[in-house]
Amino acid sequence: MRPGKRRQLDLNNRLDAIFNQIERLKAGIRAKVEHPLRVLKQQFRYTKTRYRGLMKNTAQITTLFALGNLWMARKVLRKA
Repeated sequence: MRPGKRRQLDLNNRLDAIFNQIERLKAGIRAKVEHPLRVLKQQFRYTKTRYRGLMKNTAQITTLFALGNLWMARKVLRKA
């Protein structure tokens, strides 16, 4: 649902309140998915891809996601 449509919802209306809650849940899931992708794009400069073969692309993405997990856990790893 577009933000303008969501602002127009009447939260006193039961159906609109349910729609609003659904949109909040979807936004939370979207945020959890987008954060690792942002790490790949910003920290590792993975903004453009080129075809290198399916195996090479898969290996590169897998490695970058592993590095992204380490990057997001770096504060916890430093304390240990």
